Amino acid sequence: MDRGSAAQNSRVLEVFRDIKGRRAGILKALTTDFEEFYQQCDPGKLFYRYYLLVKSYRILTKYYFIAAKENLCLYGFPTEQWEVDLPSDEVPPEIPEPVLGINFARDGMEKKSWLSLVALHSDAWLLALASYFGGRFQFDKKQRKSLLDMVTDLPTLCEIVSGKNQEKSSGSKNISNKSKSNSKLKASEYQAKNTKAKHAKEEDEELNEDDEDNYLCAACGESSVPDNFWIFCDTCEKWFHGKCVKVTPAKAEHIKNYKCPWCSNKRMRAM
Repeated sequence: MDRGSAAQNSRVLEVFRDIKGRRAGILKALTTDFEEFYQQCDPGKLFYRYYLLVKSYRILTKYYFIAAKENLCLYGFPTEQWEVDLPSDEVPPEIPEPVLGINFARDGMEKKSWLSLVALHSDAWLLALASYFGGRFQFDKKQRKSLLDMVTDLPTLCEIVSGKNQEKSSGSKNISNKSKSNSKLKASEYQAKNTKAKHAKEEDEELNEDDEDNYLCAACGESSVPDNFWIFCDTCEKWFHGKCVKVTPAKAEHIKNYKCPWCSNKRMRAM
């Protein structure tokens, strides 16, 4: 990174701190100092604008003023202070001006609605400042995006005064708690299912063992042998150990209807 880019990036942070300070000042006016701010926006209040009498390019020491009901603005300063004042006389102004006439809208609206409206226009002013400074200091695309990202990452003034920021925070907590409880529920359900499946498997194994114990070889009268190969006689419907009737698993694959030696002998005797 060259020195020019580093200097510009440093200036981006300076501008962000400037805007953040102005935001903090406005936020103070809209929250902790609200009653004072509300009184200063009285639509019937007279503001005095002083002028110098100018004649023949010489400024005379005599002053005069005009008392009038003026459009007022809410200013925020980098020092985190705020002020309700008349708009700048300078044309064009040094920096973008806040919205005019907040005092005239005050008594025609509910206090909460008016507060949200001022906050909304103040948010727009802060974004306008970010855009203005980005052009004034010739930030490139990446630097402008970085500045806007930092500004928009902060909760808006409108969200704060309307309570939506707190609702979002509590909503995210609720969602987090719900997801945690759902995860716990799913975990317990999964554990219960696994336990149930395990019990069912054990029961099946026990039943299978019982079934095997119930079957006795019709030849030797034993229940099991080392190779545990059985064959069923389709005639007498009895089970035999393959070893007892001299039938191997390979030989059994080619037998469609098996007859044990005793059933075969009976048939031969009948013949």
